[in-house]
Amino acid sequence: MIKIIAVLCSLAAPADCHEQTVTTSDFAEISMQSCMIGMPQLAEWMKQHPSERLAAWRCVIGKPDGRKA
Repeated sequence: MIKIIAVLCSLAAPADCHEQTVTTSDFAEISMQSCMIGMPQLAEWMKQHPSERLAAWRCVIGKPDGRKA
């Protein structure tokens, strides 16, 4: 299973960033290649989080390792 870990920063406080696992049914069957180049699904997911800016993302196999931004 490929998981997308997004680094999100608050628009109100740009230095306030955190990592979040992106989870929606749109990401259920993505390939590592699709994840690495970015996907329309990620842009769509960001529309649901208008108070945050996507600073970065990474793709991981299995569960995330718990590192913070």
